[in-house]
Amino acid sequence: MTTTLITGANKGLGYETARQLIAAGHTVYLGARDPELGRPAAERLGARFIQLDVTDDTSVAAAAKAIDTEGGLDVLVNNAGIEGRTPDNAVIGPADETAEHMAMLFDTNVFGIVRILHGFLRLLQRSAGPVVVNVSSGLSKTADLANPDGPVHFYPGIAYPASKTAVNTVTVQYAKAFPGIRINAVDPGYTATDLNGRTGTQTVEEGAEIIVRMAQIGKDGPTGRYFDASGPLAW
Repeated sequence: MTTTLITGANKGLGYETARQLIAAGHTVYLGARDPELGRPAAERLGARFIQLDVTDDTSVAAAAKAIDTEGGLDVLVNNAGIEGRTPDNAVIGPADETAEHMAMLFDTNVFGIVRILHGFLRLLQRSAGPVVVNVSSGLSKTADLANPDGPVHFYPGIAYPASKTAVNTVTVQYAKAFPGIRINAVDPGYTATDLNGRTGTQTVEEGAEIIVRMAQIGKDGPTGRYFDASGPLAW
């Protein structure tokens, strides 16, 4: 039986990824900050709820201890993330960006992944086929942001793309350091979720497909790579 932890999984891509992996036979820990949201979500899916705030070292350590006690971990999906739009759903552009706002996004989107990996590496290393999937974004690709004809050139924000570019770097460096673990990044595509005010153009079922696919690669699968639904991507 494959045991999987998904962070930020009480809704959106995380929730749909949990649903599809449970259908594929995984035992899934549904990680969420708020038990009042996470526990009923887990119950609806038949997942195991684990209280987990990726911005809090104590929360991460407690979750790792609990999962270790219950038998260990094979697959980790680092899905938790925020975009940091304004209350009226506007993307914050360069003129209004602040270091404080960027730090908030990095704390969840980048430092959160580092916290989770630091807390769960020991468990993953005991697995016969450990896998890590880091959820990145097409906005991470600097070349596409700079290209007037590129698909993401229109995006005005700084904090979210910069955080996801950092996620890609984190992915590469951890994959090199831990060759026994399959560690990859994925771009789920522009998916309609609460993160982007449901402005995305594809469904969560479509967006979760590449996350689910990469969560199920074997121990001889790729590592240190970047994928979307069509296949490997250039960084």
